[in-house]
Amino acid sequence: MTGQRLKLQFQRLYNHFSGEDSETNLQVIAEVLFCTRRNVRMVMNKMVEKGWIDWEPAVGRGKKSRLKFHSSDSELQVLHARKLVAEGKLEPALAALDHNADKLVLLIQEQLGVTTQKGKQIVRLPYYRPFNNINPLLPLRRSEQHLVRQIFNGLTRINEEKEEVEGDLAHHWEALTPRHWRFYIRPAVRFHDGKLLESKDIISTLEQVKTHRLFKHIKGIDSPFLNVIDIHLSKDDFRLADLLSNILAMIQPSDALQRQDHKLYPVGTGAYKVAMNDKQRLKLEAFDQYFGLRALIDMVDIWILSDFTACYLKPTTDVNTFEFTNVSSRLKLDEGCNYLLFNRNCGLANNREWAEYFQSRLAPINILRLLELEKIGDFRLNNAYGLLPGWMHVLSAPVVESAPAKRTVTLAYPQEHPVYPHVTETIRKLLAEDGVKLKVIEQTSTDILLGKHTEKIDMWLGGMSLSNYRNDAILPWIYSFDHISRVMPKEEFDTIERDVMAWRADKEGEFPGQQIGTQLVHSGQILPLFHNWLGVDTSGLIQGMTSNSMGWFDFKSVWMRPELDE
Repeated sequence: MTGQRLKLQFQRLYNHFSGEDSETNLQVIAEVLFCTRRNVRMVMNKMVEKGWIDWEPAVGRGKKSRLKFHSSDSELQVLHARKLVAEGKLEPALAALDHNADKLVLLIQEQLGVTTQKGKQIVRLPYYRPFNNINPLLPLRRSEQHLVRQIFNGLTRINEEKEEVEGDLAHHWEALTPRHWRFYIRPAVRFHDGKLLESKDIISTLEQVKTHRLFKHIKGIDSPFLNVIDIHLSKDDFRLADLLSNILAMIQPSDALQRQDHKLYPVGTGAYKVAMNDKQRLKLEAFDQYFGLRALIDMVDIWILSDFTACYLKPTTDVNTFEFTNVSSRLKLDEGCNYLLFNRNCGLANNREWAEYFQSRLAPINILRLLELEKIGDFRLNNAYGLLPGWMHVLSAPVVESAPAKRTVTLAYPQEHPVYPHVTETIRKLLAEDGVKLKVIEQTSTDILLGKHTEKIDMWLGGMSLSNYRNDAILPWIYSFDHISRVMPKEEFDTIERDVMAWRADKEGEFPGQQIGTQLVHSGQILPLFHNWLGVDTSGLIQGMTSNSMGWFDFKSVWMRPELDE
């Protein structure tokens, strides 16, 4: 008899006797369970083995047996649902709980934190939305950018502690000339599907990457020798090794984009491979054939909780402390900011009066004053005076008493964001005071970065995600899928490009980040709004957990200290 069939028989028995201890006989039970007297003995013995009942069969004709219940029907229901949750089958678990979402959340929370199963160390984390795309060649949000670095490798990488470029798939490189670079590739590197990394995979990836503005000076890629990649440039660049640590340049199989589900199940060479990715769960498993040091944590299991809005990670082993407000570790200001990007080509901000009105009316202090902080969970927002913490580029905008006209303004922001809907409602209230209506469009990050409906949008509410704290960390964001250049006067963006290429051609030059930040803010192209506090809790069993610039931690560098009995 299957476990589910036995549960059904127990439910019939429990319902018939209303869960009360009773005196009965085999014939009555046989009628309740729709089976023979012989099968009744087998079923009752199995229920006794499970600990669901006590059964004292009577000896002698006419005597009654004694039945005592230990588990209720609802307890069995929860036990079954708990088993389904442990297997990641959340929809069947919800059905087993009669679609009681509150009960399901409690069962999920029980299993979050750190644990050991069958000798494997597992970290379970909550998150508020599914990961619909973790392919590095496509537009990515902040958390996906972090995940990409756990799943993939580039030719080079940035050491998060030293903030210096170091080898990854390439163990050595040299600039034969400022326009001809050679990279020496590690041998015997394998993808997660077992396939060996070949030169054609690197060439194919970089051929796709060079179509992006940030890499457009790459003229050609070839492999003159085994495990050697040559990159030829159209302009001098002493910083190509740094550039190739960019997320776009993470190496994939040559047929990656032709593979089914390449957005959900990308194949890399990194320390973790994607084992499961759906609307309820992302499971990463340590890759035993990783060419570097094998990850110490065997599995990172991220559970999607729709009502979870915390902005920092706190794995916990105690369901009673499943809170995200008391983080013992030191938090860091987000290296970047939330901002408004204005459409100065075909939006209202191409008119000077409207541009000045937006700068005055939508100043961050005005938004914070009206923002209902209790609605944004644990997010702690600080006024931004520049694109990065410590940058002071925001000018005191002249007070504009009224809008240039009473009309509709269109704002877009990324879907499934825990804070932006509330910020948008606050902006709506501010504009309404001047008789201006706000039309809001929620778009996927991909649609936003690729420019869908740009001609219909006046401004975008967004956030800057930087992968490190280096001076040039802002560069990938400036160039990201032409999102900024698309809505900026061409002559102004050309100035930025000239400054960047001059820096690339100067071996000793300093990245002109402050200069670029000043231009973007003073021109009215971008209005910085808030910095946010990010971090992870380091008070638990997980060791080596340090928050990075994305507000996550490097999965492959942490480990679990056993809890010792006192």
